[in-house]
Amino acid sequence: MVLQFKVPSMVCSGCVETVTKAIKTVDANANVTIDLPSKTVTLESQASEASLKQAIIDTGHTVE
Repeated sequence: MVLQFKVPSMVCSGCVETVTKAIKTVDANANVTIDLPSKTVTLESQASEASLKQAIIDTGHTVE
């Protein structure tokens, strides 16, 4: 399933790496695309939306 999250707390490439790694811990096969200027995370994963969102929140980022 394809999901899209708005993560307004991402401000740099380090944030992008952190969020990507967090998603990959939940689903190693997830296809993650992050657009930093729009602060949008688009991903394709078999994991639940709640678990993916929680993984991002656990890194200290906010998800709208």
